[in-house]
Amino acid sequence: MRYAVTIVGASLAGYRAAETLRRDGFEGRISLIGDEHHAPYDRPPLSKKYLAGDLDDDRLALTTAEKLADLQLDLRLGCSATGLDVAGRTLEVGGVAEPFDGLVIATGTRCRTLPGTAGLAGVHTLRTRDDAAAIRDALADGARRLMVVGAGFIGAEVASTAIGRGVDVTMVEALEAPFGRVLGVEMGAVMADVHRHHGVDLRTGVGVDEVLGDGRVAGVRLADGTTLDVDLLVVGIGVVPNTEWLEGSGLTLDNGVVCDETCLAAPGVVAAGDVARWPNPRYGELMRVEHWDNAVQQGVHAARRLLQPDEEATPFAPVPWFWSDQYDRKVQLAGRPHPDDEVRVVAGSTAEHRFAAFYGRDGRFNAALGMNRPRQVMQSKGLLEAEAPWDEALAFAAEWD
Repeated sequence: MRYAVTIVGASLAGYRAAETLRRDGFEGRISLIGDEHHAPYDRPPLSKKYLAGDLDDDRLALTTAEKLADLQLDLRLGCSATGLDVAGRTLEVGGVAEPFDGLVIATGTRCRTLPGTAGLAGVHTLRTRDDAAAIRDALADGARRLMVVGAGFIGAEVASTAIGRGVDVTMVEALEAPFGRVLGVEMGAVMADVHRHHGVDLRTGVGVDEVLGDGRVAGVRLADGTTLDVDLLVVGIGVVPNTEWLEGSGLTLDNGVVCDETCLAAPGVVAAGDVARWPNPRYGELMRVEHWDNAVQQGVHAARRLLQPDEEATPFAPVPWFWSDQYDRKVQLAGRPHPDDEVRVVAGSTAEHRFAAFYGRDGRFNAALGMNRPRQVMQSKGLLEAEAPWDEALAFAAEWD
């Protein structure tokens, strides 16, 4: 029986955990600790409508002030957890130890940075509301030569938004194709075509050698020797789980907080969202998923797991799913593609940038990618959840067009 729950991380997964506990009838104290000073807010709009200046701060909130108050939380914003002792059942917040009963770890991730750019004005990453506001303000103040380093989904969305604001955009990607690690080379080439079609100077297969400038970014020298003038640089080269504060805690840390298949990291301790790494029994592999939908679902599952006896606990086995809005294209991916999968376009046309494609291997249907094909992707997600074999999935898709 839990008398109190502490949630470290006041973003989406942490907030959903708190909401779930109250919805399910938990009447004990819930402490929600977040290192930002903002109340819980939504991150996907940061690289899209918020960056474009089309969304105000108050519309980012995950809930209203009234609904947040109704949860009766001990809301502690601007506070950081600095240590944990699982055996001693103590959590350190701002250097001060306090006891905990049940604990949800939802501390998310932080952005990787380029070496030699610390303190250099005009160089940004995009993870928080403050990050997005700084980039938005730089665009509003007249920045006109933007370089995005890293053609992942955040970088691609920033490039798309900046193009919409009339900015010259260069996007640099060290891999052969954008999104190559996720979508593979063939579909990555389609994404490259989308960006070039909209005017992005996309340079693939090349990295950054040096960021130039004295106090403020002025240019970037690429690994091929090319030097480009730049007055705004956004770095999107991946993230690192926020687990340093858990060193020596007794938890297993390996590219995140390692949990069992039910999201339990230790007795009375669960993890959720971008920081959690768990064996998804649907795929038979340890995974850490950095998507909005996963944070919602895992926050709910982890909160319930915390209150369940072991014999009632169930595995967390979702089909990963996410979306990305770029220009007038909605890109959606359901499932878990692999680099050596066969890729089959099953509807529409990649040349028209409106299509659905399936990924499969060894008779298994692994993933569905769609561009402006939301109905087909969501139907495919149902097939993935039912573990439909490759032939059955292809036969189903043959009825679409």
